[in-house]
Amino acid sequence: MRIEKDTVVSLQYELFDSSGNLIEKTEEPISYLHGGYDGIFPMVEEALHEKEIGYSCTVSMEPEHTFGEYDSTLVRLEPRNAFPENVEVGMRFEGAAEDSDDYLIYTVTDIAEDQVVVDGNHPLAGMKLNFTCTVIDVRPATSEEVAHQHVHGPQGHLH
Repeated sequence: MRIEKDTVVSLQYELFDSSGNLIEKTEEPISYLHGGYDGIFPMVEEALHEKEIGYSCTVSMEPEHTFGEYDSTLVRLEPRNAFPENVEVGMRFEGAAEDSDDYLIYTVTDIAEDQVVVDGNHPLAGMKLNFTCTVIDVRPATSEEVAHQHVHGPQGHLH
């Protein structure tokens, strides 16, 4: 079966930075709904369109096609007393700028006596990435998956 709009594609993949360092690797195949539903990087979806099981490729992507450029304005200093006592570097918190409804996930990057540094950038922002994948399976999407615009598991999906 060919990969077309409204098919479910299952992949094994590896994600590398521009120096060839492995960032992420699947243990089990991942699946996404093909056809512009934002389940995978658009450039990867484009490379896989009309391909079949067994197809392998590497897609090199600039930051604007993955997690965006690094935005230094998303690094903030916050008062230490705004965080739990057990705050640690690497913890993540949801937050928004004052008078904003745009929530981001901020990662704690540094802790001082009276301040905490948080970064709202995705950890891979600003990086060129290489996505290497192999198509493991392709099947027609169910009408429910198309209606919900994402893949459901073997037992269906509850909303």
